[in-house]
Amino acid sequence: MSDKTLLGKTVFITGGSRGIGKAIALKLAAAGANIVIAAKSVEEDPRLGGTIYSAAAEVEALGVSALAVQVDIRDEAQIASAIQQTVDKFGGIDIVINNASAIQLTDTANTPSKRFDLMQSINVRGTFLVVQHALPYLRKSTHAHILTLSPPINLAPKWLGPHVAYTISKYDMSMMTLGWAEEFKDDNIACNSLWPRTTIDTAAVRNLLGGQALANMSRTTDIIADAAFYILSKEKLAYSGKLFTDEEVLAAEGITDLAHYSVVPGAKLFYDLFL
Repeated sequence: MSDKTLLGKTVFITGGSRGIGKAIALKLAAAGANIVIAAKSVEEDPRLGGTIYSAAAEVEALGVSALAVQVDIRDEAQIASAIQQTVDKFGGIDIVINNASAIQLTDTANTPSKRFDLMQSINVRGTFLVVQHALPYLRKSTHAHILTLSPPINLAPKWLGPHVAYTISKYDMSMMTLGWAEEFKDDNIACNSLWPRTTIDTAAVRNLLGGQALANMSRTTDIIADAAFYILSKEKLAYSGKLFTDEEVLAAEGITDLAHYSVVPGAKLFYDLFL
């Protein structure tokens, strides 16, 4: 793997204004990639932190170009506009990272139709449409890759029963990875999914799932960013069609001591969903 594999490449990241998306953006920017931060946040929410503009400024501080685009991926017109703005600025798109996602861990009786529709429209429809609109430019790239933040497909009932609406939306994202890997293989577009082995310290974990206690049993966003970097640095179709965990990717690179990724050194880690 060359340290210059990503130099000058253009990366379009959904939900890149904070958390995992921003961490991946900064990692790839440090490797020389131009970054498009495509997200909704234009005003900072104190509970969440960050906007598309603050994330883009951090990217540019690393010496590469960034584009901040306000886009709600539920709106196809906004997706089309964001893709066009990207192409107008950078001339094409090499990598799409489907990071934007909605979560609600409730059972059938306690999942309002509005929340069901939200997860389907962002996680499934939005992901599909981003790739569809980026596809003409990915086909022209010499280093095309689609990376989706979604899990290995585990059909154990314990992952379907408690929150079937969320589970099927995330598995749909992974199924798209498998489908795209086959559909786009002759176009030399690599397709992968990536999922954390443990919970990751993000605003979603702190605000929606388990507060500070769960954050302290989590790893930092750096582990996902590092794993994404290794996947995206591979040539052509080396990894295409694989649904990875972060630990698997790092192990393949000979990295097995992961202690430095823990939020609290030595703390017991909480394993993520679907594994």
